[in-house]
Order: sequence, then C-alpha cells, then structure tokens
Amino acid sequence: MRRNRRAVPAPVEIDAAADQPPERLGGRRVALGEDFLERLSGCCAITDVAPRALAESGRDWWPLSIRWALSGAVPARPGVVARPATTAEVADVLRCCHEACVPVTAAGGRSGVCGGAVPVFGGVSLDCCGLEGIARAHSATSLVDVRAGTFGDDLEQELRSRYAMTVGHWPQSVALATIGGSIACRGAGQYSTRYGKIEDMVAGLEVVLADGTVVRTGQLAGRGAGPRAAMGPDLTNLFVGSEGTLGVITCARLRAHPVAPEERRAVWAFPSFPDGLEALRRTLRRGATPAVLRLYDATEAQRSFDGLDTSLLIALDEGDGHIVDGAMAVLSEECHAGEPLDVGLVEHWFTHRNDMSLLESVIRAGIVVDTIEVAAPWDALAAIYEAALAALREIPGTITASAHQSHAYLDGACLYFTFAGLGPDPADDAWAETFYRRCWQAVLGVTSRHGGSISHHHGIGLVRGRYLPDALGAGFDVLRKLKTALDPRGILNPAKLGLPSPFGPAPWPND
Repeated sequence: MRRNRRAVPAPVEIDAAADQPPERLGGRRVALGEDFLERLSGCCAITDVAPRALAESGRDWWPLSIRWALSGAVPARPGVVARPATTAEVADVLRCCHEACVPVTAAGGRSGVCGGAVPVFGGVSLDCCGLEGIARAHSATSLVDVRAGTFGDDLEQELRSRYAMTVGHWPQSVALATIGGSIACRGAGQYSTRYGKIEDMVAGLEVVLADGTVVRTGQLAGRGAGPRAAMGPDLTNLFVGSEGTLGVITCARLRAHPVAPEERRAVWAFPSFPDGLEALRRTLRRGATPAVLRLYDATEAQRSFDGLDTSLLIALDEGDGHIVDGAMAVLSEECHAGEPLDVGLVEHWFTHRNDMSLLESVIRAGIVVDTIEVAAPWDALAAIYEAALAALREIPGTITASAHQSHAYLDGACLYFTFAGLGPDPADDAWAETFYRRCWQAVLGVTSRHGGSISHHHGIGLVRGRYLPDALGAGFDVLRKLKTALDPRGILNPAKLGLPSPFGPAPWPND
C-alpha cells in the first residue's frame, strides 16, 4: 500500500501570503488550552498546530470553499490536527475530547463537497489517513477487512494484484476519498448498478464512540456474527451515513468479488431524457443490472461528448460472460426507442470520467458552480428533472443548468444536476453565496415536493443540514435522540446533519 498519503491534493491552493488565512464561516470557535494540547499529544503519535496544516484541515472540496481559497480564505480552522495511527489512539483522542468537551471532526481525504469535514467550531481535526491498509482478506468468503484511512485506489490496486478481487466501489473521487469517508457519507461508485452503493458492500464495522468505547458490528462483531444474521436491529447501518456524528469508523469488513473476466459496452441516443429514463426503468424491472448506466440530457451530452445534441446513454457491464451477455441483451431490447451509436463514446467517458482540471479555471472566472444529486422513484424522475431545471433557469444569473442519471435501481434512480451562474461583479462573494443558496433551495424544494430524497451519495454535511429535519419528519427526532445517547456532550462533528449542537447553530455565510 502507498504510505504517507496525508498530503492528498487539495482542490486548489489557498491564495494567501499569510500563514493564517481568514475564516469565512461565523460562529463560535472553542479555545484549546495548553493543558489540553499537552494531554492530546500523549494520546496520539502526531499532533500538528502548524498554521498551514490548520488551514488545510479547515476545508474540503465544497465548491464555495474553493472560491474562498482563491481569495485567500478557508471556511473554518481547527485548533489542532491529530493524526492517529491505530484504533487505540483514536479512542484515546476521543476520550480526551469527550472529557474536555472539545469538538472533534473526523476526516479522511476531505473529498466531500458538502462541507462535512469542515471543523465549524474549531477544536480537533481528526485526520484518519494513518489508519491504512488491508488487515485481512478472506478469499473463501469474499470478505476483506480494511482500515478506514485507506484510499479507494490503493484498496483496489492491492485487492486486484494480491487477491484477484475487487470491491467495485469506483467514485469519481476514488483517489481522494478514504473507505471510512465513503462509508460515513453513504457514497456510491460509478459501477453501483452492478455492485451496489457502499452500504451494500459493508458487512461490519469497527467504530469508536465519543467516550472512547470501541464497538464492532455485523460480521466484525465476533462470536455469532454471520451473513444476514437476525440478531436485532442492524447496528452497522446505524453508522453508515452518520458522517462522523455518532462515532468514528476505524475499520470495515467489505464484501468483495472476483475481478471481472469480461466486459461489454454500448451507447444509445434517445429523442428525449424521459425516453431514456423509461428504457432504464424497464431494464431494471426485468432484473438486468449493467454496472454503468449513465443517461445524459442533451445539454450535458453536448458539453461532455464533443457537441452531441441528443440525450445519450452510456452503458458498460463486467463480470461473468453469461451474466453480462444476458444483462446487455435485456438492455438492448429495452432501448428500442434509442439509436445505437459508436461504442467509442464509452472509452471517451472512461478516459475523462474523473477529470476535474477545468474546475479551478471556471471558479477563477467568478462563475458559481456546483452539482446537486438527488434520488426519486421512477414515476417522479421526469417531473423532478423538468421542474428542477426550470427552477434553476429562472434564477437571475444562471448560465447553464443540466442533469444526468448516474445510478439506477429497481425502484428508482439518481438525478445529478449541474448549475453555473455569473453575477454582475464576478468578485462579489455576497451575490455568489445568495445565488448558490437559491439554486440549492430550488432543486431540493422540487425534489421534496415530488417525494424524492434530498441526497443520494454526497451526503448531508453542512450544505444540506438545514433541509434534513423536514426530509426525515418525525424520524429526525429519533436521530436526535440517538445522537444524544451516543454522544451526550455533542462533540462529534457538531452542527452537521442539521443536528443541534452545544457549541451553537450551524454557521453559514451571510447568516
């Protein structure tokens, strides 16, 4: 495995001469005394208070924070970065923070785009990248134990080279995201229709609670742990998607698969985006699950595929040849409304799928840009697609609004919206932040009114936090009670998931 991967490439350099760039999020910062810092240094092999380390730990790939970095600012800085190398060190750090009532924000590669890794009240940034490597691979059961700080590309490289296995989790951020981070935000890879989302891959977890207690769930629980065990509620899924608010994931047991021996590719053009959605719905209803089913509307196809002015379906499957042939045959039958195109377009997607090279130049030009992924049942997707794009285009300053479908299931799919806007003054942050908020309100409002989910795989973090109570309804009070029971002092990633915090309300620019 690769070592010393803590220096993960940041989205952009912080454009500031000062070692301590200003913070853009308001709210309280918890002061850390020398006594606390000395005790913390005894809990963890490495602690860091260097100004540049604090600045880098105060941001993630949230597009607003990228804009701020280009003007020499960060969302918020921690008071110290702790870099544990073992579960025992994580437990000691959390115990120390719990007793001192100091907020602690767990982070991996900080590849999230919703501000989930931003330490909004300061305190301790818990860099989990030192918890790396495969602890054990179970070839007979196709299970692999992997430490939470392992990066996705490192995991896949070692699994494939040493064990001829794959987990199948290939998010766009695979080289930037850790396995613990993917689990914490309930992420999805680009091959999810074949392999599932991350929650489908997790067979058990090792988690450290706020007071330092180490718990193991599912097939990591020890005696009596087995596949599909019926031993009360599934405690594993209590922590999947909890974004570090209920505990810190330190190790995971994942379900793996043999490396696929065969692959098939296909492309179709459709008269309209809803026509493509209907073809996918029928395909999934028949039980076919090709690994990649990406349907682009005409705007995105034109932008991403050299001017193609049509709705475009990119399909790829891998696995046992008999299964792949069957799945692709079903897909071909259900794409009768589409026109087959050159499969070379799949290679174009495959080659450029993780390219983020234009992001910095776009933001430097003053353009406000982001993506919003949601999910909904099949019978609501077309209405959400049309209404959300109409709402985005009505917002003054919008340059473009588009969407694609990226993850499909028996009961529905994910819609992935992209918006961009430019104000009268490209340097006007107040206009940018207001425009940004209006775009999010428009898309999530439309999604909620049509019975969709406000997030599919990017998580909640800070950006979606204010929308989660309404989305969960009475269930949000259950989540709040779980938070209180597992983290009575509220130290774990406070103010995320829209949860109340003892340190104050969730900060937001211009609030």
